[in-house]
Amino acid sequence: MAQPEYVIDEMISAKSIAARIEAMAKEIRASFKGTDKLIIVGLLRGSFVFIADLVRELDLPVEVDFLEASSYGDGMESSREVRILKDLRGEIGGRDVLLVEDIVDTGFTLKHVTELLNTRKPRRLETIALLDKPSRREVDIKATWTGFEIPDEFVVGYGIDYAQRNRNLPHIGKVRFTGG
Repeated sequence: MAQPEYVIDEMISAKSIAARIEAMAKEIRASFKGTDKLIIVGLLRGSFVFIADLVRELDLPVEVDFLEASSYGDGMESSREVRILKDLRGEIGGRDVLLVEDIVDTGFTLKHVTELLNTRKPRRLETIALLDKPSRREVDIKATWTGFEIPDEFVVGYGIDYAQRNRNLPHIGKVRFTGG
């Protein structure tokens, strides 16, 4: 099936993203000051660029692990059914954990994954999301730290894709369908 034709309008510049990550990292460093190790858990695949930039700004001992959850497939709408496709390699029991999400939309994925991770008894579990679409929220959840609140637009770039495309854009762009 061919993808519809679309253009991408820049919504959040690479420079704005870098500045916001630097500011959030400062807050995270203060919040987790004194930790022996902060386990950064990235939700694949959309968060990988965000994680790379975030951990370089954290002057803390960190370990990075990944969990892959899916509620979208190749579509633009959440199926609301969250499936774990790849689990963590390491243990988080008794540890400080920061769950990193690219975008909080309906909230189903973040809620499901935080509930799952809490069953593993971390000492502390906090969350960070690069983007938040509160107008789309269907469950009561909010990330501890949020980079940018955005309107209900379909976005790509900075790790976020549309059918596995556009992850490599250095900014966040709004997808505008042109027909065809």
